Amino acid sequence: MAPLEPWEKVIVDLDAFSQTTHGKQSCTDCHGGVQSPEKDAAHEGLIASPSSMPEKYCAECHQEQVATYPTALHSTQQGYWTAINARSVPENHPALEGMFNNHCATCHTTCGECHVSQPKNVGGGLFTGHVFEKTPPMTRSCTACHGSRVGNEFLGKNEGFPGDVHFREGRMNCVKCHDGADLHGSTSDAMSADANRYVGMEEPKCVDCHPTAAPGGDSNPMHQSHGNLLSCQVCHSITYTSCDGCHVAISEKSGKPFFETQATYSTFLIGRNPIQTEERPYLYVPVRHVPVDPDSYKYYGDNLLPNFNALPTWVYATPHNIQKNTPQNASCAVCHGSDGTIFLTADKVKAEELEANQSVIVNTLPPALESIASAPAMPASHLEHVSNSCTACHATGIRNAPVFPENHAAYQDVNCSGCHKLQQ
Repeated sequence: MAPLEPWEKVIVDLDAFSQTTHGKQSCTDCHGGVQSPEKDAAHEGLIASPSSMPEKYCAECHQEQVATYPTALHSTQQGYWTAINARSVPENHPALEGMFNNHCATCHTTCGECHVSQPKNVGGGLFTGHVFEKTPPMTRSCTACHGSRVGNEFLGKNEGFPGDVHFREGRMNCVKCHDGADLHGSTSDAMSADANRYVGMEEPKCVDCHPTAAPGGDSNPMHQSHGNLLSCQVCHSITYTSCDGCHVAISEKSGKPFFETQATYSTFLIGRNPIQTEERPYLYVPVRHVPVDPDSYKYYGDNLLPNFNALPTWVYATPHNIQKNTPQNASCAVCHGSDGTIFLTADKVKAEELEANQSVIVNTLPPALESIASAPAMPASHLEHVSNSCTACHATGIRNAPVFPENHAAYQDVNCSGCHKLQQ
């Protein structure tokens, strides 16, 4: 987004602002300083961002938000630290904290940076003459920070790919799905989670608005046959952005922190779900490459990420470019019996990242529809068997169980029920 002119950043629309609740207070009530026609005197003790101290300046009217926001991810940025700590060791924390404060901490958001002004990391500046916006303007607040991936995908700014149907046809903005309670950490969902945005309940959840798409909800055979095996985005997302090799440093010329990435490119790849939980039970999800590298923070010290392989570099993704019709849901054969083009197979992963991505790589491609149709059904007596016990009997033939053929050797328990349906 284009930066504001210097005067635009600070000019107060007194007529509009004075008509609002916040405008009934004097400037010094929140910003300190003294009333004086002399600039230097007026700015003595000035508090540029009162909402950086919400307990003092916001809590009188917004008790609930102030009470919960300190644990919200927009405040804590815990998602960064969850990943950094998993790949590092405690003794590296001081160096990493210095790195974080220089390069990442500007993403921390105060009340004012959503409701009064643009975020600092895009240059700041008042939205509408200091008028407080209950619903932040999407393109000057939400996608000002979340722009390079989420914003461009949602708004259709990636050349050749349409914007998300919820925006393009529904004219929905971010808070239609991510409401204030989520963003303020007032709920128990992922936005106030201890680890990252994918911990806890899956909220927002597609089936909350599309209940007929849930298993058992309609007659669509794709919804019913795949159930919770696939996340909605597997069929309804399109090409999205991945990045490689982010490195940070301090400029020798300007003395300012900067970052650079080695590559940014378009992908659509389906991988195994690396964070499978009761809330996110899917076996397969879209995966996006994140630009972490073993030497991403080398400027601040050697080997700061000694446990680099502890997390995958191809990660669970929820692209914001949903379409009803997509290339992959046009035909079953795109996945079943295909050459694996849209799956994250080992040949698509850098050799030095293979170990880190073992939990994500698809080793066995979905069988052709003919194979599924001809697969013998499981006996009705198997209803009580747990879904992860097939190979316990069928790998060696114990209890007189038929031994599965040699071409099934790569399959795992979770694959069995995909072809061998329970006998009716």
